[in-house]
Amino acid sequence: MFKNCLAAAAVLLLVGCGVPKPRQEPPHPAPPAGAGVAPPESTHADGIPPQPAGQGVFVIDPAQSEVRLLVYRAGAMARLGHDHVITHRAVTGWIRFTGDPTAAQFAISLPVAAFVVDNAAARAEEGDEFLEEVGDEAKEGTRHNMLSAALLDAEHHPNITLVSVSVDPGAGVMNATLTLRIAGHESTLVVPFAVATSKAQISASGSVELRQTALGLKPFSVMMGALQVKDEFTVKFTLVAMVT
Repeated sequence: MFKNCLAAAAVLLLVGCGVPKPRQEPPHPAPPAGAGVAPPESTHADGIPPQPAGQGVFVIDPAQSEVRLLVYRAGAMARLGHDHVITHRAVTGWIRFTGDPTAAQFAISLPVAAFVVDNAAARAEEGDEFLEEVGDEAKEGTRHNMLSAALLDAEHHPNITLVSVSVDPGAGVMNATLTLRIAGHESTLVVPFAVATSKAQISASGSVELRQTALGLKPFSVMMGALQVKDEFTVKFTLVAMVT
């Protein structure tokens, strides 16, 4: 039972067994009379600013890009749960780079419906702690709860977005300060990354440790914390963008 519970741990947040309770938040206001369903002019339908005009604009190639999350079990009874590998290979967005990395800009969108739970090949790539097989029923339970109103609320927040604030040089890497929007919450993060550029392509990759609570999300816990999912999780990413 508890193994199936933890197998339902969602990306960036944690899920309990059964039907999750809806998140307590004010009702979504109705649009004013005459308002259409198109997004504001300042953003695309995917929630990010529109691609800028001019030279130096690269469009992210989903076929070559991936965001991967490693979610870990915790607590005195952690042995009853699973660690999880959650992957996303439908990343969209753009990068603007004209030669000066510190002047670079980017905007990225991840449609939450495209998360894949515990792909066998991805688990194998992450080493021994992920070798245990996770059943199809547990995977489907994770995905169902992840998209529910209590968690990512896919109906009202269909995309996770990341928009650059600044890019600064670091010790052998770059550091991007960005705004992350997820499930109605907004956070500012600093993410280190390595970058390779050419006239036709930009590649950025990196890894960062984050905490669910810092993103406004609540980790799953049962039995007074004896079985839980760890607040900290790991994000790995490879982003490839091609010149327009």
